[in-house]
Amino acid sequence: MFDELSARFEDAVKGLRGQDQISETNVEGALKDVRRALLEADVSLPVVKDFVAEVRDKAVGAEVVRGVSPDQKFIQVVHDQLVEVMGGDNAPLAKAEQAPTVVLMAGLQGAGKTTATAKLGLHLKDQGRRALMVGADVYRPAAIEQLKTLGAQIGVEVFSLGADAKPEDIAAAGLAKARQEGFDTLLVDTAGRLQIDTDMMEEMVRIRTAVQPDEVLLVVDSMIGQEAADLTRAFHDQVGITGAVLTKLDGDSRGGAALSIRKVSGQPIKFIGTGEKVEALQPFHPERMASRILGMGDVLTLVEKAQKEVELADVEQMQKKLQEATFDFSDFVKQMRLIKRMGSLGGLMKMIPGMNKIDDGMLKQGEQQLKKIEAMIGSMTQQERENPDLLASEPSRRRRIARGSGHQPPDVDKVLADFQKMRGFMQQMSQGQMPGMPGMGGMPGMGGMPGMGGMPGMPGGGMPAGRGGGPPRRQRPVKKKKGFGDL
Repeated sequence: MFDELSARFEDAVKGLRGQDQISETNVEGALKDVRRALLEADVSLPVVKDFVAEVRDKAVGAEVVRGVSPDQKFIQVVHDQLVEVMGGDNAPLAKAEQAPTVVLMAGLQGAGKTTATAKLGLHLKDQGRRALMVGADVYRPAAIEQLKTLGAQIGVEVFSLGADAKPEDIAAAGLAKARQEGFDTLLVDTAGRLQIDTDMMEEMVRIRTAVQPDEVLLVVDSMIGQEAADLTRAFHDQVGITGAVLTKLDGDSRGGAALSIRKVSGQPIKFIGTGEKVEALQPFHPERMASRILGMGDVLTLVEKAQKEVELADVEQMQKKLQEATFDFSDFVKQMRLIKRMGSLGGLMKMIPGMNKIDDGMLKQGEQQLKKIEAMIGSMTQQERENPDLLASEPSRRRRIARGSGHQPPDVDKVLADFQKMRGFMQQMSQGQMPGMPGMGGMPGMGGMPGMGGMPGMPGGGMPAGRGGGPPRRQRPVKKKKGFGDL
């Protein structure tokens, strides 16, 4: 998400490099690029005008301290304005003084309300809250069944009276059940339409009157772009929203909706959906999102993702293995599976500062290479996985692994050689000896991200075969297949 916007903002500051200060004259080119970037990202025109005007006012004449160049100062101004436009601070979900907290999910058909309801139910469950989901969409075929299926998958109870009941009656009955059985949160999934109409709005008002919600969350498909502003305004004026859930951000590289919703409604984005999996819901943090847009990464979210997936005992054990250089192939597979649970390799890498310039083709190639390596490890015996030195001393084992995984013996030889070098590299990194990477070895779950060393911006230019953690190699044509260290 935001890839196109990030690239445009990077172009915007190029004209300020080498300048002594930010002036009316030299800032105009950058502002034009910012305006173009926002419009191409499908941000609402009134929002773009206000944004550019605010950046101009704050940038021109801004004090540039020693050691900070004008282009860096301009980036800071743009970052701060992005944070302000998107709401400033994270806005948590409301919690009623007297349970249950009632959350009404609203939005157009196809925005992902039912899935967002289930994702929110799982999020609350992970926080120790007991949620009841209510299926009040009686119009879309199988909507209630979809919610029940998702509820069974995540272990959150679903209530409904079926498709013959009125939505407001279903919501009211669900509230009564929640009060009677001690649920602390009620999530009401409502019906949508393909477009805004009077009947839908009147129905939403009736449901709102029936349950008196603490939250009315507007579920918005991020790919509708500028239409997000009109949609938000219509719902807010007629129903009254308290926040928004922005879905399908993983499928939109523009991201304009995220910059329009808060400005139009005055209400915050509370959650974002970043994938199809029911776990792919994150609280929305404007400052972190602004950093992602400007290519600064998002280490806090990366750490949170890792902490959700990794047990403390596993972290300590892995840290010990890294320090003693006893990290083996079984550990490698475990780490790769951990990364898959956290999301795509590309999405994770771009959360690391300086890694936003990684080419998508390189990431795809890296993921394919990791699959090949996993296939080779799958052809090893348990003894070979736990003791890679066995493979180094017995060529027949390497030949057997090559046959079993559908590769050539030189491919296995290269993986083994690079793995041994990698163990030394990871040992240094975990002990804080690698310049520029003080902490990655100790980040929960991230100490075993082997093979990532060849990505741009990583220390030592990566681990190309035969180089270990040495200086970057010169660019030259590579005719042979890429090995483990070239990732």
